[in-house]
Amino acid sequence: MKLLPVIFKRQLNHYARTPGTYLSIAIFSVLSVALGLHMSPWPEEDSSNMQIFFQLHPWLYLLLISVLAAQLWSDESNAGFLELMKTLPITTFEWVFGKFLAAWVVAGIGLLLTFPLVITANYLGGAENGVIASQFMSSWLLAGSYLSVGFFIFTLVRQRNALFILTVGLMLIISGLSYLLDALEHQVPLWAVDSLVSLSPFSRYSAIDNGKFTLRDTLYFISMILAFLAATTVTLNYKYS
Repeated sequence: MKLLPVIFKRQLNHYARTPGTYLSIAIFSVLSVALGLHMSPWPEEDSSNMQIFFQLHPWLYLLLISVLAAQLWSDESNAGFLELMKTLPITTFEWVFGKFLAAWVVAGIGLLLTFPLVITANYLGGAENGVIASQFMSSWLLAGSYLSVGFFIFTLVRQRNALFILTVGLMLIISGLSYLLDALEHQVPLWAVDSLVSLSPFSRYSAIDNGKFTLRDTLYFISMILAFLAATTVTLNYKYS
């Protein structure tokens, strides 16, 4: 674990030097605010309810998370770092977890750039800061779960463009799963729908986004993150041992 901070700082520096990082964060922040204000009467009627802004995040993350995931592997894919990794004094877990934490921090920074909405809500009065805090936390957990999936996709495909397309496609399927299940509600057994809903990140996110910040839903996202990071580590160890 000694070299994990080194990998973390190196990846953060890479994000800081890449213009695409700033562009994707700017697009995410602007669209989150602009679309939220366009789709909601906030703040004219109810400044305490910011749910509409967070409901857009699963879709807006399609761009932000895909860009961050693709940048995670740009240097390594070009320089053949994976083939040389086994000669370096670093474990695969340190490498994977350090890079993931850096990407997750960058996603958190993009999320925090929407914080002026919270200041506005408090200025107008009636803001439920406890609910808003849970919404920010749930959105960050969702971003982490999406990133972990993008991480694992890399073990299946090395090309950066293909990685970006596959990540967007998979995130789109995950985000739209709940709507598909609603359409199939009367076509398949109820127990089957309930089982699939319980596995959907979007349904879990919607529950926390409503202010129901439960330990069960939080553990679901953490378990999903750890599971995909573990799968990434095991796959890389197998392929490059």
